[in-house]
Amino acid sequence: MTQTHLGKSIAQLSVLIQSGSLDPVTLVEESLDAIRTHKDQAIFTRLLEERAREEATASSRRLREGRSRGLLDGIPVAWKDLFAIRGLPTTAGSIVLADAAPAQEDADVVEALKAAGMVAIGRVNMSEFAFSGLGLNPHYGTPLNPRATDVARIPGGSSSGSAVAVASGLVPVSIGTDTGGSVRIPSAFNGLVGYKASRGRYSMAGVFPLATSLDSLGPLCRSVQDAVWVDAAMRGRAAPDIIRANPAGLSVVVPTTVVMDDVEDGVAEAFEATLARLSAAGVKVRRAAFPAFDRLFQVMAEHGPLVTAEAFALHHRRLAGPEAEAMDRRVVARTRLGEKITLVGYLEILQVREQLIKYVAGMIGPNEFVAYPTVAHVAPALAPLEADDELFVKVNFKTLRNTLIGNFLDWCGVSLPCGTGSAGMPVGFLLSAPKEQDERLLGAALALEDIIVAKLV
Repeated sequence: MTQTHLGKSIAQLSVLIQSGSLDPVTLVEESLDAIRTHKDQAIFTRLLEERAREEATASSRRLREGRSRGLLDGIPVAWKDLFAIRGLPTTAGSIVLADAAPAQEDADVVEALKAAGMVAIGRVNMSEFAFSGLGLNPHYGTPLNPRATDVARIPGGSSSGSAVAVASGLVPVSIGTDTGGSVRIPSAFNGLVGYKASRGRYSMAGVFPLATSLDSLGPLCRSVQDAVWVDAAMRGRAAPDIIRANPAGLSVVVPTTVVMDDVEDGVAEAFEATLARLSAAGVKVRRAAFPAFDRLFQVMAEHGPLVTAEAFALHHRRLAGPEAEAMDRRVVARTRLGEKITLVGYLEILQVREQLIKYVAGMIGPNEFVAYPTVAHVAPALAPLEADDELFVKVNFKTLRNTLIGNFLDWCGVSLPCGTGSAGMPVGFLLSAPKEQDERLLGAALALEDIIVAKLV
């Protein structure tokens, strides 16, 4: 089958579909064929062929009859293996849930995108139980970063399959989850746009949790415009309501605390070059210390991470039984650390969190955003991380370090590809705003995208 439409953005495909130049059924068959024949069979854990064909056929009929549901009608979408799909168990990247009861209905956001006319192509791989920023999975295999040209490199996690599916051109968008960076990290490592919405922006019904105080959702895609369209549909809107900002009226503050520590030279160079482009375009750029970041990591050192406490509460019975033997040993080890976190410690973490959220919000100007590298390094080689658990723990923490700040402070954020670093691998530029300022953030990201995004060679 000739594959001429893969690797395009939602916006590019939408023009073709809405004009009648491309039938959704043709696009779905191209996508399914490409997935089945792709050299990396660890990207998807399940194809939804029958459902995809039914939804594509229905979309084709609507379009012929002049009843398009909008810009997303007929567009394929892949779902991280945390979202309930009617008739299937939700396996969360683990084999211990393979025999779980099938979902009786789709997750709310799955239903919302179906209502917008999108076509569910399949489920994509992930770190087991979403508990790693690296994307390794010993059960279903680790999807390989398609940007690598030297050695096999990690995809980033936990939404590993989501990023690789889009970066490989198999689908134009995949929906992931983000508890400590799981949308933004793989987006940065694979040269994509990754939007982590504010916690609570979308319904979480039917989404397998990791840590409910931190869990959020968002799309991994090729442009901010694509993310804006999907965001509207996930909220049940017929059309987006985002207003594009004026770059000359925007300001960014770059923290000098923690986030630039031990940053790779190539990452720093790409980030600074992006700041220079923004400044030349009229964006105000300032730098400031954020002592709250130090306090955040101090409370983690004192009591343990919030995510670990809540993950242990979720999985403690599983870890005490025979299922633990069938889980990724690294996920088991990290989750069991939550047993050491006391109730007093957990409550103090929550108290400090609320204090820091208010304190940091007061440091950010009314039309200002926080900017820093999404990850301090480019995607590292896979083999050393598979072989050395101590190295895995070290690299996992550094990979999550910058993004988890946004989860702890309840921010929304967009990672955009801003250049390349070591080995020509992509570098991410993270733009963040306080909770529930998503419209302002997306409006700014739309305005700044052409300035920030650097072509990946």
